[in-house]
Amino acid sequence: MTARNLFIAAVMAAALVPLATLPAAGAAKKTSPADAAEQSEKMTAPLLRDSITVDDKVVYLGDLFINVGEKADAAVAYAPAPGERAIFDARWLYRVARAYRLNWRPLSARQQVVVERVSQVIERAEIVDTIMAALFEKGADPASELDLSTQLTRVHIAGSAAPTIGVDDITYDPRSQRFAAVISIPKGDPAGERLRLTGRLYPVVKIPVVSKVMARNDILTERDVKWIRIRADRIMPDTVTKLEDLVGMSVKRGLRPDDVIRLSDVERPILVERGSLVTVTLSHGPLSLTAQGKALERGALGDVVQIVNRRSKSVFEGEITGPSRAKVTMMSIRELAQNSQ
Repeated sequence: MTARNLFIAAVMAAALVPLATLPAAGAAKKTSPADAAEQSEKMTAPLLRDSITVDDKVVYLGDLFINVGEKADAAVAYAPAPGERAIFDARWLYRVARAYRLNWRPLSARQQVVVERVSQVIERAEIVDTIMAALFEKGADPASELDLSTQLTRVHIAGSAAPTIGVDDITYDPRSQRFAAVISIPKGDPAGERLRLTGRLYPVVKIPVVSKVMARNDILTERDVKWIRIRADRIMPDTVTKLEDLVGMSVKRGLRPDDVIRLSDVERPILVERGSLVTVTLSHGPLSLTAQGKALERGALGDVVQIVNRRSKSVFEGEITGPSRAKVTMMSIRELAQNSQ
């Protein structure tokens, strides 16, 4: 072996010595007791929740933080009202953590917890129906419509509460139709919602409205009409309230379903148009004469319009009896005979 080869072999042998002293790949690293304690403390440290939903009047420490042990049942704040939400910011949360000796600090000033309160919703309609039932017992007209003075849309109550409404007190003046009521939700619960509501009753009547789209000149039939209930004070003086005033009438403008119909919206069907030819009839006993005239006015059945004699150019009045037909109201037999057929 040459001197060069001996040198290389010696270098390789020296390099292998420290490798033999290293632990084998994948061998477990030993953890010191101090490291183990630190790791356990991190695993059990309090953790802040981002958002919570509660169904109680108070918020507990365990609602806000995880890993707080026996301190979880400590009440730390009032919960928001049912259906409402509250935001607890980083500063307030840190004060709570210090007060209960929690090992927790906010990660930033923007850290917070959103707290929402579970609720049940009592709708306005349910409240109105309950008050109406109490007013009926005092002699109010069941066909009336109740209007609350308060802009009340709904009431939120606790999720665990009974969804009942009680009328604790009510007064009613039949002359003015005004009332005042005190209600409690849930019924008979002194800790529940207690509201004082005022309002008024209004008489309700039924009126006919169109049940489908009606175009101009359409003729109304009974099938085109339905009935709705409406407060009497909302009816205009010219509102059509009788079915007989609609059936057989011609629509003067387009109407949509449920449109309230006014007298100006309808008219009797036009049977004679201005400038059209009209067959005029005069009956006198057994004698009957007919002639052709030209209408100077448009008119419906029963209307009296002016008609010009095509030959004599004299103008007379005729009562419309049908499409393009009229009967003479003021004209001599001789005058009509001049243009008779």
